[in-house]
Amino acid sequence: MQKRQKKNATKNISAGERIKVLSKTLVSDIATTSELGAGKRRLAHVMGMYGTILFWISTVVMIFMYTSPSTITPNIWPMLWHAGGLLTVLGGCWFWFFLRVDVYSEAQPWYRIIKADLFVLALIATSLFGLIWSYLQNLDLGNRWDDKVFFVFYVVANLILFGGIYWSKFAHMFYKPGAAIQKNLAEADGSRDNLPPEADAPEQFGLGIKREEPKHY
Repeated sequence: MQKRQKKNATKNISAGERIKVLSKTLVSDIATTSELGAGKRRLAHVMGMYGTILFWISTVVMIFMYTSPSTITPNIWPMLWHAGGLLTVLGGCWFWFFLRVDVYSEAQPWYRIIKADLFVLALIATSLFGLIWSYLQNLDLGNRWDDKVFFVFYVVANLILFGGIYWSKFAHMFYKPGAAIQKNLAEADGSRDNLPPEADAPEQFGLGIKREEPKHY
């Protein structure tokens, strides 16, 4: 496959050009999910992505860097943890209830769940149960069961999130950036992933395309 792409390449790109393509891909396609265009879907993905990153990083920092009971955790980390969790819940719920392709375009009910949905649901549940657990702890309920139950829910949601990788869409977090880099490099050297060149002709879709917003995938 790679030999065939090299054979189809129309130009050799230098190391500087490769770095330029990688930088553009990182800033545009990965950091801001530009492939989704300007709209609600992109905003929901950005909210969920950066919320998850903040939530995970602050969790790791608070667990492994401030382990001693005598150590005071700086206020910034709990603030980032709560902000990340809230962004994840808002972005994830917005996507799940309103923007999923099978709901938005195929008229499937929002409660239809398949194995691939484990990632999104576990991601939302992890942040949601974590925020509820944090809120109940702040109420200082003593030895009541409330916060302990939601802590168990929080742990179980994490186990499903990371333990269900084989069936879920977790891997696409790592696959899509790699695919975006490969696509842009292939366009830069002219090999186009062995696809035919773009047609040099006007786009003709007929008047029917004006009847409704394009949303069928």
